[in-house]
Amino acid sequence: MPLSTSTTRSSAAPTATAASRRLLRATALAVLTATAAVAALAPAAAVGAPAADGPPRARLVLPAPSGPYPVGTVSLHLVDPARTEPWTGSGPREVMVTVRYPARDAGHYPTAPQMPAAAAAVFETMYRNGGGLPMDRVAWAQTRTHAHEGAPADLRGGPRPVVLYSPGGGDPAAFGTTLGDDLASRGYVVVTVDHTYEAPAVEFPGGRVAASRMDAEIAAVQDPDPEKAQEKLTALLRKLVDVRVADTSFVLDQVGAFAAGRNPDAEHRRLPQGLGAVLDPGRIGMFGQSAGGFTALQAMHDDPRIAAGENLDGVIGYVGDDHDPAHPSTVATDGLDRPFLLMGSEGNDHRTNPSWGALWQHSTGWHRDLTLTGAAHGSYTDLESIVPQLARQLDLPPGTAADLIGTVDPERAVAAERACTAAFFDRTLRHRDGGLLDRPTDRFPELRPVD
Repeated sequence: MPLSTSTTRSSAAPTATAASRRLLRATALAVLTATAAVAALAPAAAVGAPAADGPPRARLVLPAPSGPYPVGTVSLHLVDPARTEPWTGSGPREVMVTVRYPARDAGHYPTAPQMPAAAAAVFETMYRNGGGLPMDRVAWAQTRTHAHEGAPADLRGGPRPVVLYSPGGGDPAAFGTTLGDDLASRGYVVVTVDHTYEAPAVEFPGGRVAASRMDAEIAAVQDPDPEKAQEKLTALLRKLVDVRVADTSFVLDQVGAFAAGRNPDAEHRRLPQGLGAVLDPGRIGMFGQSAGGFTALQAMHDDPRIAAGENLDGVIGYVGDDHDPAHPSTVATDGLDRPFLLMGSEGNDHRTNPSWGALWQHSTGWHRDLTLTGAAHGSYTDLESIVPQLARQLDLPPGTAADLIGTVDPERAVAAERACTAAFFDRTLRHRDGGLLDRPTDRFPELRPVD
């Protein structure tokens, strides 16, 4: 059961303390976008399984990549023996990453699912960012990506820049597929990171699934004293970002090991031919949506290996309201000396978001701020292409789509996001500048630069 944001009382008017507690809980849900009741690592094949006589589920199709290269993919199980699992307090930290890359002979290899089956079964019962979407009426495990499992890497272009992706709080890394597949099709190696116990469900080899613990973490910050509750929430948000940044640093270590010819997969499973040779650990960027955008820029601040970062609509302070200047991060107060790109939804830019404003003021590196007119927070994820399909197939109530992805045309939004992300990393990691990010353009009138 999801946490409720209301409390039943005998009095018609709630007390100030009760109202503050409800607001805190709503804030926590908004920031963390909590994903699940407490669950340990467990097999999950039966969770969320559709009834045999149930109605047919909606089928989804993701946009095809726009670049010239076919895309290969492989998932890696990475174990960090230097860290104890921060959310359970026992065992080493484990993460799953998915690597996408330019491939050859891809047609001989099957396309990968957006989510593996066991994770998809848990995901549909635990995802909390869907805004009322009927999760159990969607064939999540049947959605295919445009990346081919195990296809050989295309080495003809030499080593490629590496770009990491971190998802929004409570989102699976799979919801960055549209941007990740596209960037790989343009000649990048894209490494997406699932942050275990925060993501709705992370599937490990053998079908073992780690479900989110965020409901329990949010419940633990509740306190009759609003000030104490806020202190606990702030501490939880700091921990969440710290864990994500540590995950990022660890994954970067494994990218270096991979490029040096070692297999970092915990089970030492066979890797696609040429994959290590296609990585260039000297050219690394990172991007992410929401908390993933915060992660990208904070990791860039903390780790000099990251040369460029893109934040897709993510506040970079430990707050529940983008307009709250309290509890700024060190990336906001110190700024960055390397390039970064901010892309915001309608009304979210460095003039309205204090954390973005602080970053803007304190940074000496190249930086840009773009608004995607008519976009909402979910526009920067796969929801941008998923929600319109669900609206048509499932006859969703009016306003559902706009609440999740705004009013911008979905195809135009996807095209603009792909073009800007590629242009940014082309400029910063390949030293190719087409000028798209420097001025308004007739090609994408939906984009508005914010000076």
